[in-house]
Amino acid sequence: MSIVVKFFVAPDDTSAALALQTGPGRAFESRSFGNFDPEEAVVAWECLLVGGSFEELVQAGEPRIVAGQDDDGCVVFAISPRLLTALAGAERSRLRDVAASWVQQRSEDGEMVEAEIADEIVSELAALARSARRQSRGVYCWVA
Repeated sequence: MSIVVKFFVAPDDTSAALALQTGPGRAFESRSFGNFDPEEAVVAWECLLVGGSFEELVQAGEPRIVAGQDDDGCVVFAISPRLLTALAGAERSRLRDVAASWVQQRSEDGEMVEAEIADEIVSELAALARSARRQSRGVYCWVA
């Protein structure tokens, strides 16, 4: 089964929710990836970058769904302000460490993520986070 993942910059939840049916398209600055669970990944990345436990973040409602259902349909969710800030401010070496730790975590759970791909995903998301911060916007994720 293929999963399409697009992280994108939007001014607010209402604007981001408009991407639900067809994705962010050209209306939003975005980066596309595939075949990983982005909801689980953003929680893991937040834990790795700023601390806290996976369970605490999930219980706190992260990631926050802004549109759609989590069952067999498209969904749009927001990247937490805490993760957005951490990604935007992280140095390249820190991002590499986070990607490597994420690869290790996934392999412990029996899921193979290539180190180079993980590094690209985390680096590209950090670039989006920096862009979003400059524009006083948020980063969202569309999953289909």
